[in-house]
Amino acid sequence: MSESITLSDRAAKRIAAILAKEPDGAMLRIAVAGGGCSGFQYTFDIVSEQEEDDLVLQKDGATVLVDSVSQGYMPGAEIDFADELIGAAFKINNPIASANCGCGTSFAI
Repeated sequence: MSESITLSDRAAKRIAAILAKEPDGAMLRIAVAGGGCSGFQYTFDIVSEQEEDDLVLQKDGATVLVDSVSQGYMPGAEIDFADELIGAAFKINNPIASANCGCGTSFAI
C-alpha cells in the first residue's frame, strides 16, 4: 500500500487497555465487510492468530491487524478513539469514504 493505515495515540491506549484484559497474545482485528447502512462496515474482533498477509500496527502495547483485502478499502486511514459526551467509540477516519453512517461503523465509497 502506498498510503499506510495509522493508529492514533488515543486508539492505541484504548486498545492496549482492552487487550490487557484478554489472554496473552490477543490482538484487535479490524476488517471491512459488505453491509451496514452505507454499503460497507468495519468489524472489530479480538483474535489470537495473525494471517500471513496482515498489516500489523503496533503502538503503546496495542497490536492491530488489518487483512490485505480490507487494506484496499482503507488507504491512508487513521484508526482513532473518541470519548465524547454522547459516547465512546473507535472511529476510522477514511479519506476514500464518500459518506459515513451516523453510527460511525458504516461507510460508502
